[in-house]
Formats: sequence, structure tokens, C-alpha cells
Amino acid sequence: MKKLIIVLALFIVLFISSSQTYEQQSLIPALEKYFPSMPFYSTLSTLELTYWGSVISIEERGYYLFLEFFIRKGAHVAIFGLIALAIASFLPKKLVWFALPITAFIAVLDELHQAVTGGRSPMAADVLLDTVGALLALSCLFLFRKIKARRKEQHSLL
Repeated sequence: MKKLIIVLALFIVLFISSSQTYEQQSLIPALEKYFPSMPFYSTLSTLELTYWGSVISIEERGYYLFLEFFIRKGAHVAIFGLIALAIASFLPKKLVWFALPITAFIAVLDELHQAVTGGRSPMAADVLLDTVGALLALSCLFLFRKIKARRKEQHSLL
């Protein structure tokens, strides 16, 4: 029952988040309030990346939009990583990797939901990013289980 509540909570957070416009989700006011001195500006200003045809840099977007971009994309990785782990918790150990395509499908549905939400635009890049988040989380779970099994094996040999 606890697992089901966690999954439902994650889906509710995802649905509410996808239902909001960019303006409703904007982190800019909070970033301006908590980081008025623009920490690490000189270091961050040397970074530049292209995200599906758009240049992401302080020069192009400004300090706060640059930070917001990474926070938003980090949130994609985190929420879909958690969704993958939640789904994996319902699967037998041998089938845990099935959580990856299931999570990717949920990511597609999330972007379709954004397509019908005003002020939002669906991006295939976000589906890819969400799937990477799921892959990272499931890989960590796999490694954690491997380490735990080895320790248990070593402990039983003593």
C-alpha cells in the first residue's frame, strides 16, 4: 500500500507540474531573491551547451534563466528516476529493467499532456532526458543490489 501511495504521489506531482504554464512554474523570482550576488557567475559564464538547437549560456539567456534551465532539467531526471524506481518496486527482480520502457512511455504521455496545456510545448529532448533519468536510477538500483549481494556473500563466508 505504501508503494502505491508513493507512485500515486509522483504521478500527481508530475500531472500538476505538466498542467502549469511556464510562468506559473518560473523559478526566476526565487533565484533572484536567494542568489542576488549571482554566485559562481564567472565560472558559469564560461559554460555553453546546445540543447536541441538552442544555445544555453549566461550570455544567451542571462544568469537566472541559465540556472533555471539546469534546475528544470535536473528535475526531469530526478522525477523520472523516482518514477522508474517506484515502478521497479512492483516488479520481480528479474524484470526490473522493464521499468525503463514503462517510464519512457510515461514520459511520452507527459509530453503529450504538455502539448494540450497552454503555454507549454512538448519536446522529444525531454522524453530522452526523462528516460536517461530512469536509466540512471535503475542503474544505481542494480549496482546497489549487486554490492548488497556481494557483502552478504562475503559476510556469510566469514
